[in-house]
Amino acid sequence: MLPRPHFAHLLLSTLTLTLVSCSSGPTPAQKGTPPYYWQAARETFAAGDYMKASEHLSSLVRTQNEFTARAYPWSLVLNSGMARGSMEIADAFENGARQSKANPAPFRRQASDFRTKASQLSLLFLEQFEKFESANKDEKIPLAFPFPTGNAMPVAELSKAGAGILLQEGEFLSMQRRVVERAVLMAACRAAGAPEDTAKAREVFKASAPEVPRAAFMLAMANAVYEQSQIYSPRKLDQPDRMKLFLKHTGDILEALPDSKEKADLGKKILAALKDAPK
Repeated sequence: MLPRPHFAHLLLSTLTLTLVSCSSGPTPAQKGTPPYYWQAARETFAAGDYMKASEHLSSLVRTQNEFTARAYPWSLVLNSGMARGSMEIADAFENGARQSKANPAPFRRQASDFRTKASQLSLLFLEQFEKFESANKDEKIPLAFPFPTGNAMPVAELSKAGAGILLQEGEFLSMQRRVVERAVLMAACRAAGAPEDTAKAREVFKASAPEVPRAAFMLAMANAVYEQSQIYSPRKLDQPDRMKLFLKHTGDILEALPDSKEKADLGKKILAALKDAPK
C-alpha cells in the first residue's frame, strides 16, 4: 500500500490530467486555414452577418481545397441574394425620391449607395461564377449550407420608403437586414429548383447532403446574372458595356441548358434587353 501522502499526490495528478483532457476538446482550426474559414462562414451565416460570411467564403474559393466544391455554390447563392436585396432597396428609395418632392435628396443618396453596393456584389458574383463554371462540371451541385432564415413576405418598411416616407435609423437598419435576408432566402429557393416556394426548398435542404441537378442550379444562376444586368441599365448606373457583358453571359449559360419554358422565357427577356440597350 502507498503511503498516504504519496497516494494523495497520485490521486491529485490523475484528477488534473482527467480535467485537462476533458476541457481541452477538439483543437480549434488554425486561423487562415480552409477549415477555419469554413467554420467561420457557418458561424457568421447563422448569426445573419452575411457580408462577413461572404468574405470567409471568398477566402475559401481563392484556392483549391477540401471545401472549394461546397463553398462555390454557397458563395454564389449568398452574393446573388445580397445583390438582389441591395437592388430592391435602391429601387425603393429611387421611387421614394420621386414621391418626396419636398426632400428627395436623402432618398437619392440611399438609392445611389445601394446601387453601388449591388454592383460590387454582382461583379464579385460574376467573377466567382466564371471560375465555378471552369472548375465544376459535376451533374449534381451541393447545397452544403443551412437553409437561410428570413421571411418570404414583403418588408413593410421598404414600401414605406418607396412611398417617400423617411425611415428612422432603427427602422432603416431593420429594413435593410430583413430585405437582404429575404433576398438570400429567395436565392436559395431558386438554387434548390423551387423559385418562390420556401416549403419545397426547405424539403430539399432537409437531406443529409442536399444537392440539386446541375441544370436547375445553372438556370438559377442565369436568372441571377440577368437580374444583375439591370443594375447597369440606362435608368440606373447607365453602364451599357457591363450590361451587355452580363446579358451575354446569361445567354451563354442558357445555350448549355435543356429546353424548358423557364429557359425560353428568360431568353425572351435577354433579347428584349439587348434590343433596348444603348448601341
